[in-house]
Amino acid sequence: MDTAYTWLILGIMGALIMLGIQFYSKRVLTTKKIVGITLLSLLVITVGFGSIWASIGHSFFANQVASSIGWAPGSPFQQEVAFANLAFGVLGILCIWIRGNFWTATVIGVSIFLLGDALGHISNIFVTGNYASGNAGAVLVLDILVPLLLIGLLVAYRIMEERAVRSAIKSLERSL
Repeated sequence: MDTAYTWLILGIMGALIMLGIQFYSKRVLTTKKIVGITLLSLLVITVGFGSIWASIGHSFFANQVASSIGWAPGSPFQQEVAFANLAFGVLGILCIWIRGNFWTATVIGVSIFLLGDALGHISNIFVTGNYASGNAGAVLVLDILVPLLLIGLLVAYRIMEERAVRSAIKSLERSL
């Protein structure tokens, strides 16, 4: 298995551990809570720590990363990508403490970044025939899969939040 999947797997494992703790502590596990915990775990572990890891690779192992992508070592793009990854890593970790629309902003930003990366990889495949593992392998799959997961979970979570608010309002109206 390619190591690129590590941060997605760790994010899923983190969600399962948090859900297990909730379950064994006899807390009610609603669908909304399950989706929220899974989304938070993916934001913190997969986006947060995974992006910081990617930042370290693009900063300190730039030549090896460039070679794995099939690009020439020494390109200044590496430092730019490193800082973009660092920014999304920090945003992902901050999702522990900052909730609500911050999660939405983080999902939107990292999704644009990753889907843009995917477009770049796909373009590079068609234009130059670059099938290097860092261009056409797991990284490409994850650049598409992670945003789809994050967007899907966020939309589901927001719909459930809205339904809960509407239900609470209806309950309040009935009691008046």
